[in-house]
Amino acid sequence: MADFLEALVELVKEQVQSGYYSIRSNVQYRHQSLKETILACHSTRIISEIKFASPSSGELRRSEDAVSIAKAMELGRAVGISVVTQPRFFKGSLELLADVKRAVGLPVLMKDFVVDPVQIMAAYSNGADVILLISSIFRRRLSSYSLDDMIGYAHRLGLEVLLEAHEEDEYIDALNSDADLVGINNRRLSTMHVDIAHTERLVKKYGTGSRIVVSESGFDSPEKIAMLKSLGVKAFLIGTSILKSENLLEKLKDFVEA
Repeated sequence: MADFLEALVELVKEQVQSGYYSIRSNVQYRHQSLKETILACHSTRIISEIKFASPSSGELRRSEDAVSIAKAMELGRAVGISVVTQPRFFKGSLELLADVKRAVGLPVLMKDFVVDPVQIMAAYSNGADVILLISSIFRRRLSSYSLDDMIGYAHRLGLEVLLEAHEEDEYIDALNSDADLVGINNRRLSTMHVDIAHTERLVKKYGTGSRIVVSESGFDSPEKIAMLKSLGVKAFLIGTSILKSENLLEKLKDFVEA
């Protein structure tokens, strides 16, 4: 039986073939560097994520609130906004990506399970400043394209790349890659299991070098953030706990002030 990542990748490939990623909103925008924004920020750097459902938590929030959510995240001093565009399990869309980019003045990350260059072009055409690439997809040869080729294509379009790792060898390679930012996902995508201490173990063992390292997934309170900042982690991608909060703005501010 296929693991969850394999199942998601097969679904995405079907969506590529169906033309889902051919949507072009042609958002007129000035490219914003998430890397530079993170470096210029003096509070805790939170990339706040918009998704309306997840495989592990079900429905998180009403999808018609997208623009107001994005504006609240900007008001709450998020350093950037991640928009999940995968529709089946996360209730995302490319239109949502474009709407968020039009609504805020922050760098916007398109978060998806990217396996094909057409998805990178979709990111570019719908307002993204940054794309997520997942190391394990390419290491496991779940894409017909190489990671280097995909990073190069994104850079030619003027997009930055957040390269996500989970396993030790993925993280080592990511630190030495041409990606603009390195993510450590505390969630193992094959099983969806979350271990909030995963970033701590990798960074203590291998450091961060000169890279901007982003810890992703599993944060429900600010307590763990100060320790990870002391180890050199520069930013944190947080979605579910912010979106599930009754007071989204206050929840985000708690993380930003950690």
